[in-house]
Amino acid sequence: MKQALLVIDVQNDFCPGGALAVDKANEIIEPVNAVMRDFDAVILTQDWHPANHASFASNHAGAAPFSEVEMSYGPQILWPDHCIQGTKGAEFHPDLDTDAADMILRKGFDPSIDSYSAFFDNDHRTPTGLDGYLKTRAIFDLTVVGLATDFCVNYSVLDARRLGYDVKVRGDLCRAIDLDGSLAKAIEGMRSAGAVIDER
Repeated sequence: MKQALLVIDVQNDFCPGGALAVDKANEIIEPVNAVMRDFDAVILTQDWHPANHASFASNHAGAAPFSEVEMSYGPQILWPDHCIQGTKGAEFHPDLDTDAADMILRKGFDPSIDSYSAFFDNDHRTPTGLDGYLKTRAIFDLTVVGLATDFCVNYSVLDARRLGYDVKVRGDLCRAIDLDGSLAKAIEGMRSAGAVIDER
C-alpha cells in the first residue's frame, strides 16, 4: 500500500523566535527531512492567513491572545498574529527540505474561519482538497509529523481517521503548544479515533 508523509506547518512563526513559537520545534526538522525518502509521497501544509483573520486576537477589541470566543462554527481560541501571507513568519523553516514535497497545501486563507486540519476548515465541512488528491493517487496510509501536536496535527489526524485513512503519528517528530492540558487530551483523542501514536 502506498504511504504518504504529511508534514504539518513547519513554518518560521511556529519555530523558536516566531510569533507563535512551539517549544523545541526546530529539533524535529532534521529527522523529518531524513524520513521523507521513505514515503511514496510527501505533503507539506502551510498556514496562510490574511492579516484580518478572525482567529487573531488583534482583530477582536480588548481580547487577549489564547482567550476563547464563540464563532459560527464553534469555540475558537484567539491566537497572536502568525503566518500572515507573504511574511517571513509564514515561510517554511529554511532547514526544511521543501524540494522533497509532492504537494504544498495552504490553509487558513479564508479570513472568517480557522483551518487547523489539513483536510477541512474548522467547520469540519469545507474541504481543502487533500482527500481528493490522496485518493486519486491511491494513498490510504498516512504518517503525520509537525506542529503542533495538540492543534493542527490533532485535527488532521482526526479528520484522516474519519475519512478512512490508516494513520500513524510520529510523536517524536511533533511538538506541542500544550495549552491547559491540550496535549494529553489530543493524544487520548487520536488514540481513541484509531490512530497509532509512535513515540520511538
